[in-house]
Amino acid sequence: MTRLHVVSAATRPTSSGRPLAQWVTGQARAHGGFDVTPVDLAEIALPFLDEPEYASTGNYAHQHTRDWSALIDSADAFVFVLPMYNGGFTAPFKNAIDFLYNEWKGKPVGIVSYSAGPTGGAPAAEMLLPVLTRLGMLPAEHSVAIPGIPKLIGAEGFEAPEALAGELAAVLADVAELAAKREAELAAELAAEAVVTV
Repeated sequence: MTRLHVVSAATRPTSSGRPLAQWVTGQARAHGGFDVTPVDLAEIALPFLDEPEYASTGNYAHQHTRDWSALIDSADAFVFVLPMYNGGFTAPFKNAIDFLYNEWKGKPVGIVSYSAGPTGGAPAAEMLLPVLTRLGMLPAEHSVAIPGIPKLIGAEGFEAPEALAGELAAVLADVAELAAKREAELAAELAAEAVVTV
């Protein structure tokens, strides 16, 4: 199965994104085509980028970077659950992305954004897309933007509006399709290499 990491990009201890990410994780598991791992950036607690060499070298001086590298490298695909602050995505999330390079490259990614206001964090998702493209990631065609997030957090966690499960299902379907295509391409490359070496 495709190894999917659902990354909660918020680091505030009271963030509404945490229960939302838990709901997204549950929906991804119910999909049936993913081996799902939740990743909480607040728990990862990366410092500001402190590596002496470029991420593209893969030469990491610090254990926190090696641990982060291993976690991200173990995924085949991602869903990013991200808040919008002041019209953009957060500095801690950009920092987490910038620690690595090859570990992200070529992997499918879906985006679930949210905000307290009416945009649902869509501007943050739009700002993120050029970064993901520059990394060589494969963004899903569909995305989800959730407005008014504080009103959707109750005693039992995230209370999804009726249509939201269908919207997320479209994102997950895109991610699954992109992951299957990538796996087929990698298998074809390995087969070609095997023929050459024989």
